[in-house]
Amino acid sequence: MKSNFKAHPWHGIPIGNLAPQQVTAFIEIVPTDTMKYEIDKTTGYLKIDRPQQYSNVLPALYGFVPQTYCGEGIARLATEKAGKTIEKGDGDPLDICVLTERDITHGDIILQAIPIGGFRLIDKGEADDKIIAVLKGDAMYGQFTELGQLPEAVVKRLRHYFLTYKTLPEEPAIMELASIYGQAEAWEVIQASINDYKLM
Repeated sequence: MKSNFKAHPWHGIPIGNLAPQQVTAFIEIVPTDTMKYEIDKTTGYLKIDRPQQYSNVLPALYGFVPQTYCGEGIARLATEKAGKTIEKGDGDPLDICVLTERDITHGDIILQAIPIGGFRLIDKGEADDKIIAVLKGDAMYGQFTELGQLPEAVVKRLRHYFLTYKTLPEEPAIMELASIYGQAEAWEVIQASINDYKLM
């Protein structure tokens, strides 16, 4: 039966039958955006979160994995892997960065992504993982299957962005990078977020 309504990006778009090895990603912002957009959880529309701070440039497509949630399971996994107590996830869908050689000019799109690793970030004491993935079939990045295979400069740009994008000059840094992990652990994180979503 046909629907007259657009699917909610978080709840109405399937993650895909091949998850966690391949996932659907909903892209909120692209490298040329000067505003940080994020999904409004109630309506499903993109909203302005804040202007991008200073000269930070997002080095990849950025969004989230539908039908995931960073809750207790993500916090338990982060506690186990980081060796420190992390009481909860950030309460959002799982974030994902997707690398591609192509210029994507706007967000509010979906694509198929192959996870190759991730950053275990702690944001004010909450688990805030960032999955790093490549666009399926991408001519340049599609060859990579592990985060460690990426050029060092790409990883440094991603790390710098996430450690500084919320920081103001007069304030101390609020983001902590607990660890960087490869593909197998990225799959683990994705599966934990799928399980957390089912318990919402």
